Amino acid sequence: MRDETFNELADLALKGTGQAIPKSKSYLIEARLAPIARREGFGDMDDLVHCLKSRANPVFATEVASALVSKDTWFFRERQSLDRVVQTVLPARLKATNTGRLKIWCAGGSTGQEAYSLAIMLEDDLPPALRGAKIDILSTDVCKSVTEKARTARFGHYEVQKGLSIRRLVKHFTRLETGQWEASEALRKRVSFRQHNLLESAGGLGNFDVILCRNVLSGMAREARVRVVENVINQMMPGAILVLGSGESLIGLTERLEPARD
Repeated sequence: MRDETFNELADLALKGTGQAIPKSKSYLIEARLAPIARREGFGDMDDLVHCLKSRANPVFATEVASALVSKDTWFFRERQSLDRVVQTVLPARLKATNTGRLKIWCAGGSTGQEAYSLAIMLEDDLPPALRGAKIDILSTDVCKSVTEKARTARFGHYEVQKGLSIRRLVKHFTRLETGQWEASEALRKRVSFRQHNLLESAGGLGNFDVILCRNVLSGMAREARVRVVENVINQMMPGAILVLGSGESLIGLTERLEPARD
């Protein structure tokens, strides 16, 4: 890939989604944009960039930028974190709010495995303290096609093999004629999906008791991380909890939050 082509696409990713892609990982750009290039009949990334520069098409530019965001996810990723949310955080929030309702936001939820994992745990391992509570789970992602895939609740054989036990697969999913596995109606009713760019205000999504923004910030430039964190904090109810991925930190990004105490 020519340097000029890389710079154009890396700049598009930075401005559109906050992703900071170093030159050493230019191969990620080619891999993530290959499906779009094939669909549009581009011979290479140079052709794609030429199209972006010669035709003012914000929709296509947004699609390209969002395609450059990592979609890597799997069921029950960082399981201990999810266990804590279900077994400790949610009961404490329910007791504190005294409304009988809880709202969870999976920010940057990709194809939905995180949200469906929470739904499975609420079906299988519901703490007594949460019985009777209304628990809403919203998952958002910047990529339109990813959001649409998550909404279908259908996963390939490789996807269900990552993190799902055979017992839970058989209990909560149905094998389709296509070979895909479809989540049960009970799980689908627990989760909703919307397309959303974390760089933009999330005011239209409402306020939440628990926000999971895991393994999202690490790929972003610092300025984008600050912006995303501020947007997320603005949607936290008083006393709400923000959950980051393993190894992620808010140090130097905000002073509006303090570490949660068990």
